[in-house]
Amino acid sequence: MGIAGNTWAIVLAGGSGTRLRSLTTDETGVSVPKQFCSLQGGRSLLHEALARARAVAEPDRICVVVTEQHRRWWLSALAGMVSANIIVQPDNRGTANGVLLPLLHIIHRDPYARIVLLPSDHHVADEDVLMASLQRAICELGAGCEHVLLLGISPDDADPDLGYIVPGPARADGLAPVSRFVEKPDASRARSLIKTGALWNAFILIARAANLLEVFAKKYPQAVANMKKAVAQDIVTPNKPDATEVLYQTLINVDFSRDLLAGEESALWVLPVGRCGWIDIGTPQRLAKTLEGMPMPQRPPPAFAVGTSSDSAVASAGILNLGRQHAQLAITMDDAGTGAKPAVSALISVRPPS
Repeated sequence: MGIAGNTWAIVLAGGSGTRLRSLTTDETGVSVPKQFCSLQGGRSLLHEALARARAVAEPDRICVVVTEQHRRWWLSALAGMVSANIIVQPDNRGTANGVLLPLLHIIHRDPYARIVLLPSDHHVADEDVLMASLQRAICELGAGCEHVLLLGISPDDADPDLGYIVPGPARADGLAPVSRFVEKPDASRARSLIKTGALWNAFILIARAANLLEVFAKKYPQAVANMKKAVAQDIVTPNKPDATEVLYQTLINVDFSRDLLAGEESALWVLPVGRCGWIDIGTPQRLAKTLEGMPMPQRPPPAFAVGTSSDSAVASAGILNLGRQHAQLAITMDDAGTGAKPAVSALISVRPPS
């Protein structure tokens, strides 16, 4: 492709995090989606992801995908962001639809865009290592790479709750075609995969927008055509996005990794990332592992500018502190004499900050 586009980041923040619901339910009984929570009273996971996005894209080229039912939380978290960059799903219809919707909005504004896809439920201990890999992947696109690139994290252990990428023969610089995906193998199989060079699938993707859209169109041509039409109609009437709302009533849930990428390995390459303390906060067990040894912040996190001006700075602390929630759950179970589950017992020694 002869024309170089701008780099855009898509931050996925539309999920409900149901597997962590026991920890993300506040004192009123309302479950707060995990992306709006912090780990130990610091920045919310959403604002950690936004900081990651700002390292690779200009603020006016960062789009956040949210869900209408979470408006009470994202409205304040994203105050100051250009409204056109907040892509609101009428409902959650799976990660594939959650990627396709903002992808089409970006293509309308920048047909030659380069896309960096970032989930908002990750924590990274060493952001510099991850950023170096992201920048390298973007450079690969700039050098003419037409593949969809995935970041594969060097595993710390054989985690059966994660997906794995099995790479094919690698180039001298480590970049390799994707041979296959293995989703949530048991621990024994995960150990075997790691011995053969398998990497954790971080669901972090870098691609030219047009190439990513080709992957969608190959498997779901009618769905792409329908959403293109809805997005085009709603762009003309931005204050009344009825077409997308009507379309979403007809959509089925489509998973980005399982339903879209699996089977399309010929279009995918993987870039290995060194160990960087990456973790997907998807289960109580992985949350417990993340919190071990994580210090409590001594002061509230600084305001975070979600837009291009200083006026766009918002409070970045999470609505709930998951470290506090986890510790309190452990204490409650201990006091009740029920015995804490393994993921909780690891945190019984953690006490909420005063």
